Amino acid sequence: MPEIVPNKDRKYVMLAFRIIGEFGAVIAVPVVVLALLGKHLDERFGTGPWLRAAGFVLAAIITSAIIYRRAKHYGKEYAALDKKEEPNKE
Repeated sequence: MPEIVPNKDRKYVMLAFRIIGEFGAVIAVPVVVLALLGKHLDERFGTGPWLRAAGFVLAAIITSAIIYRRAKHYGKEYAALDKKEEPNKE
């Protein structure tokens, strides 16, 4: 029976799963938290949808900054995986 993921590719697959999981959380958590906070503040102050909309905008800005930093980190981590695979050419 063939392997689903060959052993040589396993580290890339595991890195991909870490990225997917972390980016999913980074996108979802700020949106949910700030949307709920905006809804609560809109109801409290009677401002309509404005604070909820501001929460979405703030969540997008926060998420973009976090994803940019984490993508740079994961890019370096991916490059390091490639370097570990190269045989010594001495």
